[in-house]
Amino acid sequence: MRGERPWAISAEALARELGSSPAGLDPAEAAARLARGGPNELPEARRRPLGLRLLDQLTHFMALLLWVGGALAFVAGTPQLGWAIWAVVVVNGAFSFWQETRAERALAALRRALPHDARVWRGGSLLVVPARELVPGDLVEVARGDRVSADARLLAADLVRVDLSLLTGESEPAERAAAAAEPECPAAVEATSLVLAGSSVVSGRGRALVYATGRHTELGKVAHLAAAVERVPSTLSMQVDRLVRFITVLSVAIGVAVFALGHLLVGLDLHQGLLLAIGMIVANVPEGLLPTVTLALALGAERLARRRVLVRRMAAVEALSAVSVICTDKTGTLTENRMDVREAWTPAGSSRLGAVDGGAGAVADGPEASVRLLLAAAALCTEAATAVAADGGPAPARDPLEAALLAAARQAGLKPAALARAAPQERLIPFDAHRRLMTVVARWGLPDLWPAQAARLALVKGAPPEVLSRCRLAVRDGRAVPLDAPLRAEAERETDRLAAAGHHTIAVALRDDPGPGGAAELERDLTLLGLLGIMDPPRAGVRHALERCRRAGIRVVMVTGDHGLTAEAVGREVGLLAGRPRVVSGPELASLSDGRLKALLRGGGELVFARVMPEQKLRLVQAFQALGQVVAVTGDGVNDAPALRAAHVGIAMGASGTDVARGAADLVLLDDDFESIAAAVEEGRSIFQNIRKFLAYILTSNVPELTPFLAMVGLGIPPALNILQILAVDLGTDLVPALALGGEPPEPGLMDQPPRRKDVPLLDRALVVRAYLRLGLTQAAASMLAFLGMWWLAGVGFEALRALTPALLSRAASPEALALYRAATTAALCAIVVCQMGNLFACRSERLSAFRVGPISRLLWIGLLVEAALIAAVVHLPPLQAVFLTAPLPPLFWASLLAGPAALLCVDEAAKWLGRRRAGRLRAAAAGPLSRAGARRTSRRGRRPRWAGRG
Repeated sequence: MRGERPWAISAEALARELGSSPAGLDPAEAAARLARGGPNELPEARRRPLGLRLLDQLTHFMALLLWVGGALAFVAGTPQLGWAIWAVVVVNGAFSFWQETRAERALAALRRALPHDARVWRGGSLLVVPARELVPGDLVEVARGDRVSADARLLAADLVRVDLSLLTGESEPAERAAAAAEPECPAAVEATSLVLAGSSVVSGRGRALVYATGRHTELGKVAHLAAAVERVPSTLSMQVDRLVRFITVLSVAIGVAVFALGHLLVGLDLHQGLLLAIGMIVANVPEGLLPTVTLALALGAERLARRRVLVRRMAAVEALSAVSVICTDKTGTLTENRMDVREAWTPAGSSRLGAVDGGAGAVADGPEASVRLLLAAAALCTEAATAVAADGGPAPARDPLEAALLAAARQAGLKPAALARAAPQERLIPFDAHRRLMTVVARWGLPDLWPAQAARLALVKGAPPEVLSRCRLAVRDGRAVPLDAPLRAEAERETDRLAAAGHHTIAVALRDDPGPGGAAELERDLTLLGLLGIMDPPRAGVRHALERCRRAGIRVVMVTGDHGLTAEAVGREVGLLAGRPRVVSGPELASLSDGRLKALLRGGGELVFARVMPEQKLRLVQAFQALGQVVAVTGDGVNDAPALRAAHVGIAMGASGTDVARGAADLVLLDDDFESIAAAVEEGRSIFQNIRKFLAYILTSNVPELTPFLAMVGLGIPPALNILQILAVDLGTDLVPALALGGEPPEPGLMDQPPRRKDVPLLDRALVVRAYLRLGLTQAAASMLAFLGMWWLAGVGFEALRALTPALLSRAASPEALALYRAATTAALCAIVVCQMGNLFACRSERLSAFRVGPISRLLWIGLLVEAALIAAVVHLPPLQAVFLTAPLPPLFWASLLAGPAALLCVDEAAKWLGRRRAGRLRAAAAGPLSRAGARRTSRRGRRPRWAGRG
């Protein structure tokens, strides 16, 4: 149907508009409509061709920089290194391409949500046809246990209830009936006369007229909404892009400047000047940045996999480090998406029922006999009771309410199978939306629970107002007493209290010796047994997870399709809410302008969004993003897919979630444990911190690599390194240790810090000062001292070295001078590498002492060993000596090089100590005298402050 809302007109008018009849469509007409309108399935989204998507991974800015770096290696006469750089680009691009192709499957998952077959009337016959062949105008049969194939209007219904949780997030089944026109109904999911594609029939049966198929269904609209949402670029990709642009501009500027100065001041010819400029550019390019970022993300994803978190989009792991808002679903995320009997009230008093082994709990306190009778009657007044009696096992209850009642009876020591055998059903009047009651007539054989006056009892359960209005007596202390005005008022107060606490409340009653009449006869002059408060229980560990998020400065906001009162009660139970929250309903949210919505979100108070539609949840995510927040969204249903896709980080439930949610998400919690979200945030923060460690490490060596060429221009001495030796450091000795830093485990205290701002650059002022000025200058001094020291040991002074420079640069010097020059450059190279070994320990933390960070990881030890092995090979193996122009060094000179890393660690430790001391003073001054004394005691005990390890 393409016109008016189908629930706003009569069923007869809808049938006329669709050209249908009581016998269904003629098969030929159905085939013609199928040919015109297409199959009942969701269309494929348009996607870029595979070749172009692979090309995207090979031509982004970082990849282009590495392509240029490889070309420079070819220009420098080292094709082997050029091929190695280009291989890094290709391997990383292929890996990223493989990851991205796995992440775009939301629409395929949505198609799998549709059932395969449907029962349809065609030409007066009931046929079973593939669901994809349904067309508007078809008459379909739906019954308990069926998944609905298309959006349809009920023409006849017998106690139909449907599970709409995939579309709305509500855990409680919704009643549906063949109603008249509903022009005031605002949305399809609210219309009581509709059954929608993707929902399932919990109870009853009916006949319905199909009015929408495929992409025109409510499910299809959600699919279209999810597909139309573009993913927000990850903070990491933006940071790396900004960093690469900065380094590229810096490298090219330095290369051009040095080329001009060398030509004008030193008199270098064109070839020498070009080699000098290439050396400056190569020295500044962090060739290992891309593989290190990839490895850091991969190792983080592997650690998360061990914690039951599946990573579907690698960049989202790092985005977790900046998450400041989590929009969490209620059903299936904070709760277990099942119903649980939590409280019982009888005229004799109240009792709490606690969760036991994941099910409804046994009686914890209160009048046990009255509660046992209440739970027994409630368990027997179910459609599942007969199934229990037949097979002797647990009831295959499709209705979550019935499942909760049976579980509560079991935990109270009442076996539902034994109850059903002792009190077999003779008659059942199902729940009716108008009566709001369900009644079972049973032969009573349980005198220990209730001494019935006759052989038969009528057991009634339903909405408290309906049950109470039909009660004349109440059970107290094992006997029936009049339900007088004070007792009735107490029951009504208890009903209100349970409802205010967010419980789904039912009342249970019985009647001795019922007659053979209808429902009205059976459900009068009842004896009240009590009330049951039922909730969707919170997940284990969710309170602790929310507390971790709160300590980490992350705001958690509940966004649910359930009722506001229930959402607020669950929020209080799990520890999400403490004060008086503002509960915003879906209609109220729809009435808010964008400005008022942003003002509401900016306010910072406790908020709960209830009865929210998919497009409204998406709007909330986008509003938070417009305020500069980094947003993570959790969800498990079809209705969550658009928001999951739009968020910076979409987190789906793996066990209870749908394929739709998992297909749209970046992360999937395999165990549905909210605690895993806090673990994922910690891992994301660790990855961002590790990338900063890696940057500090590789940028430090850039300074001693640049210094020789600056010294050549400024002092007129030959460069202390050649281009091949620079590449030996950047793509040789530095690579594995840098990768090891990228895989460091999280530092303690990461979750006691606020989220980093997403606009904070990877390469900020503190990192530049530390890498270039503190660590880099120390390394440069050690390298130049080693270079000049080798000349000094050979008796060549500074002025004599300057005089030798033109001959050394033109390769016209004596063989002895050229051999000494090779030994001097080797000394400078070895000084850099040995200092980098010490720098590896210094860079393990930006604030903590290198001696207090924690045990050294196996990957770090491997990095040290590889670094030592590579420099030994470059210096001592003849083939590599010929390539890198190195020469063996005397053993005593190797020993003297150890002064370099010692000096570097001393400088860095002193700076860290001053930084911690300054921060401690500022914190103590802000806190007052008592806190200053406590800070001194903490410092004496050697405990690490909360801010330590901040990256």
